[in-house]
Amino acid sequence: MKSLDLDAVKAFVLTAELRSFTRAADALDSTQSAISLKLRRLEDQLGRRLLERTPRQVRLSAEGAAFMEAARELVGAHERAIASFEVKQRRLVIGISHQLVGSELPGLLRWMSEHDPNLVIELRVAGSNEVLKAYDDGVLDAALVLQPEDRRRNGELLFAESFAWIAAPHWQPRAGQPLPLSTQGETCSIRAAAVRALDGAGIAWTEVFIGKGAAVVGAAATIGLAVAVLPKRAAPSGTIDIGHALSLPPLPTHEAVLYSALHDRRSRNALHTLAMAFKNLSRTT
Repeated sequence: MKSLDLDAVKAFVLTAELRSFTRAADALDSTQSAISLKLRRLEDQLGRRLLERTPRQVRLSAEGAAFMEAARELVGAHERAIASFEVKQRRLVIGISHQLVGSELPGLLRWMSEHDPNLVIELRVAGSNEVLKAYDDGVLDAALVLQPEDRRRNGELLFAESFAWIAAPHWQPRAGQPLPLSTQGETCSIRAAAVRALDGAGIAWTEVFIGKGAAVVGAAATIGLAVAVLPKRAAPSGTIDIGHALSLPPLPTHEAVLYSALHDRRSRNALHTLAMAFKNLSRTT
C-alpha cells in the first residue's frame, strides 16, 4: 500500500469530528468538493468505507470508527513534528463568556494543543462584561463573548447563539404560582432579555436560583427546582426546551463575537482553531 495522504487523513478526522464536509472545508480553508474527493481517494486506498453519508448527517462507519484513533494520532504526530521548530513557549490568555462554555471544552482544548504543543493556553471564564473589561484593560489576548449592546468594537462574528427555557422533562409549574427561574443574576444580559419577554407576555416570574456558568444554572433545571435560561447546546443531559409546552415567549438570539488584536502566526492559528470549533458547535444544535 502506498503512503497515506496526510491531508486526506486530516480531512477525514475533521469531517468525522465536525460531522460535516462543509464545516471541515471551512476549518481547512478548502472547498466541500475538494474534501469529498480527498476522502473518496482515502477510502479507495484503504479499501474501506470510513464515513456514512446521508442528506442530513455524516457519521463514522464501523470501519471508520476503528480507524479514527490511529488517524488522530497520525495527524497529531505531524502537527507536533512541525511545531518542534517552535521551541519557544507562547502563552495565550483567552477570556470566554461562561454562557458559551459547555461540555465540548475538553475536545476543543485537545484540538488546540495538537495544533501547537508549545502553546500554553490560559483560559479565563467569566461574564461577557467582565471578559470585555479585562480585554480592554490589556489583561487578555483575546475575548470570546456575547455581543455587547453598544456594538462599539470590531470583532469577528462567529455565530448567533440560541437560548431556550430549559427544564426537566416532566416538570410542571404550580397552579397560581409565578414561573420559577434559574439565571445568572441581574447583571446578566440574557437574564434581562428573558424577564423582559416574560413581562411583555404578562407571565409572572420569580428568581429562585442564581449561579454562574451554564452548568451551575442548568443544575437547578435538572433537579426540577426551576426553569433555566440557557443556550440550547449547553442544556444539561436529560433536560428539554419546555418553552413551547408552556407557551413561553421566544428568547432572542445573541451574537457570539471574537475580539483580538494579535497578528503573529501562532496566535492567529490558535484563534482560528478556536473560532472554527465554536462555529461548528453552534451548527450541531
